[in-house]
Amino acid sequence: MRRLAPSIFAIGLAFPLTASIVACHTADNRSEARAAAVPSAKVATAQRGDISHVLTLAGQFQPYQVVDVHPKVSGYMSRINVDIGDIVHEGQTLAVLEVPELKAELQQTVFQLQQTKEEITRAQHEIYRAEAEHAALHAASERLKQAAAGRPGLIAQQELDDAEAKDLSSEAQVDAAKSAMAAAQEHTGAAQSDNQRVEALHNYTNVTAPLDGVVIWRYADTGALIQGGTNSNDQALPIVRISQSNLLRLRIPVPEDDVRYVHVGDQLQVRVDAIGRSFTGKIVRFTREVNFETRSMETEVDVENKDLSIAPGMYANTLLQLAQRTNVVTIPVEALVLNGQQETVYELDGSNHVHIRNVTVGLQGSKLAEISSGLSPGDRVVIGGQDKYQENEAVSALDTTEPASETIQETGGMIDMKSEAGDGGAH
Repeated sequence: MRRLAPSIFAIGLAFPLTASIVACHTADNRSEARAAAVPSAKVATAQRGDISHVLTLAGQFQPYQVVDVHPKVSGYMSRINVDIGDIVHEGQTLAVLEVPELKAELQQTVFQLQQTKEEITRAQHEIYRAEAEHAALHAASERLKQAAAGRPGLIAQQELDDAEAKDLSSEAQVDAAKSAMAAAQEHTGAAQSDNQRVEALHNYTNVTAPLDGVVIWRYADTGALIQGGTNSNDQALPIVRISQSNLLRLRIPVPEDDVRYVHVGDQLQVRVDAIGRSFTGKIVRFTREVNFETRSMETEVDVENKDLSIAPGMYANTLLQLAQRTNVVTIPVEALVLNGQQETVYELDGSNHVHIRNVTVGLQGSKLAEISSGLSPGDRVVIGGQDKYQENEAVSALDTTEPASETIQETGGMIDMKSEAGDGGAH
């Protein structure tokens, strides 16, 4: 029994030591399990930046106005002063027509007008004569009446009646002369109107330019019979066609999805590769109607072209800024989670616990989104896989570096003049 004591003592010492070693290993395993249970999350930081939405489009220049110049009278072309490519100014004589019968008619109206003026002169003289005769007869009648009143019976009643009748007759002659004057004046007015009408028609034999522009086509030659363009149903050819090219319309088709961004006064950058010219333009008008076939809205920019360096029909590439936000809070689009109708983000606090927060989203691009309210610069948000995390859950943050600004470039078609030239050469 005494020999067994040391062995029992050794066994007693070994048991606590083994138990402590096992306990240490168990604690380490639990710590590793707890560390493994904390999920990791990719995290981005809200920053201040800019978001721009630009649209590139191909446009085509059109004349501001195109006018077919018709004469208002028919006649033979006596002279035409312009040809294709000539620059003309408003009021400039483009052509002269020969209308012999119109000259004769004009001379006739001049003669008739002179006759009516002579009628007025004769009527005026007749008024003077009638008024003078009436004044004399009226004075004689008044004197007889005064004498008869002073000495009754001195003047016979028949004589008094004759004097009064002559007085009234002369007064009627004055009225008749004035009526003749009015009629003569009306005849003069009618003759003058007719003369002005024929004179205007005669003046139309000089065909003038209605505006400043360029002659882009000529339809008539000297000696040709030209029909007057007085009826819109006539198929008469014009003399020339004039294009107002010192001011051009740049027409660009804005896609349906971007129509809501277009406003009068919006600026856009224009590049005309054919002449190597770039400038800034402003939207001045748009149709407010989407074309059924192209699903686009015609939008126009007025372009000054005083040197005529831009020819109508040329193409231009334009850059239209649809929307822009500067110095705003931005986060990656992946950080947004739509909860019903509400946009939310999964924000991390200082101890890396998740908190679901409602936010208001402004302009959104393909990579970044503007946060109008709900976040401040420096706030951290989870990007991607948000459905794996719960409110107030602790995560292991994996910080990522994301850009603060983005330019969203949408294209509605561009014209590459060099490419077109190269293709043309290949064919």
